[in-house]
Amino acid sequence: MTRTRIHPAWFVAVTAFVALVGAAGFRAAPGALFVPLHDEFGWSTSIMSLAVSINLLLYGLTAPFAAALMDKFGIRKVTTVALLMVSLGSGLTVFMTESFQLLITWGVLIGLGTGSMAMVFAATIANRWFIERRGLVMGILTAGGATGQLVFLPIVAALAENVGWRTASLVIAGAALLVVPLVIRFIGDFPEDRSLSPYGAPADWAPPLRETGGAAKRATDALRAAARVPAFWALAAAFAICGATTNGLVGIHFIPSAHDHGMDQTTAASLLAVVGIFDIAGTVASGWFTDRYDPRLLLVGYYAFRGVGLVLLPTLLSSSVRPSIVAFVVIYGLDWVATVPPTVALCREIFGDQGTIVFGWVFASHQFGAAAAALVAGVIRDQTGSYSLAWFGGAGLCAVAAVLSWILGSSRKRAAVRESLTVVPM
Repeated sequence: MTRTRIHPAWFVAVTAFVALVGAAGFRAAPGALFVPLHDEFGWSTSIMSLAVSINLLLYGLTAPFAAALMDKFGIRKVTTVALLMVSLGSGLTVFMTESFQLLITWGVLIGLGTGSMAMVFAATIANRWFIERRGLVMGILTAGGATGQLVFLPIVAALAENVGWRTASLVIAGAALLVVPLVIRFIGDFPEDRSLSPYGAPADWAPPLRETGGAAKRATDALRAAARVPAFWALAAAFAICGATTNGLVGIHFIPSAHDHGMDQTTAASLLAVVGIFDIAGTVASGWFTDRYDPRLLLVGYYAFRGVGLVLLPTLLSSSVRPSIVAFVVIYGLDWVATVPPTVALCREIFGDQGTIVFGWVFASHQFGAAAAALVAGVIRDQTGSYSLAWFGGAGLCAVAAVLSWILGSSRKRAAVRESLTVVPM
């Protein structure tokens, strides 16, 4: 094997990071577009939250099948189609006249597109191309979503407020489309296809056998095997709470909630973008910690930390930017998706070669939680005129997630669980 100064795996990782940034454009959009869509069409927060909930549900349900599809058809093909769907879904919104069309574009098209990439895409890149530094790479790639939020959220909010929400939607569509050539050029499916071994592979490394069989069968077989393990349900329930308290609550409803307190949209969007800035640092650091410490203990700390922030949030929002709300977004940003690297590591540790697909199902639960929280918070806002009950409910759920993470047990106990598993039939 030819030695190179920089291992090609890092170029694959950089391209994957850029792809995740491009796909994250829509993740920044809904919260910034709720107010202008309501002003133009009179649509309620509940109906717009329903569109986001459909998106989040499909985003999660697609993930385990996307992992199997990447095994069958290749990362490059699946990622290209996913980016095209995101671009199409966002672009078509400019022609909307009825609320059901929002369910199709925001909900179905973009949900399927973003779900075909998401964290499963990052896990596949990290597991195939890296043996050393997997946790760090997973943290960096997960931060790609936060970077997308950082890049697009202030732009989307400013365009929606000053130019129009249609222009903002077209910017998102164009950003996803521009990433496609990079994916086609640089993303490789397997290192051995290029006569390479993964980064950090030992001298006697040999390519593992590639799985065969239909994507749907492989995904459902992995779920059936994982469902017999109590640790799977603990991971899935905790990650559902993770989704509820990030994408579902803060990601979607922070901007309209701040607007309720008299803050303008662009300022609120900028604060949420600060979450994205510190999310990058927090997630990369979490990946570094995951390579060195027990991931279960990391999760306990992350969820407890997040719950405290949500308890305090209703008292921090006001019409102006005060140091207390800046402190909240910084701290919450550090914790935003810091849960991902340790959760991926636990799936790999417990379920072995099936870990990536099992993580796809765990991630599906993340999106179920996000979808439920997005919808429930919208209904709470419409019925009570305030988001306070939603924030307090999220804090209580974080306490539950911390307990669920704790009961996963020590690394020795998890190793015993893995040894007891039977091979998933293909």
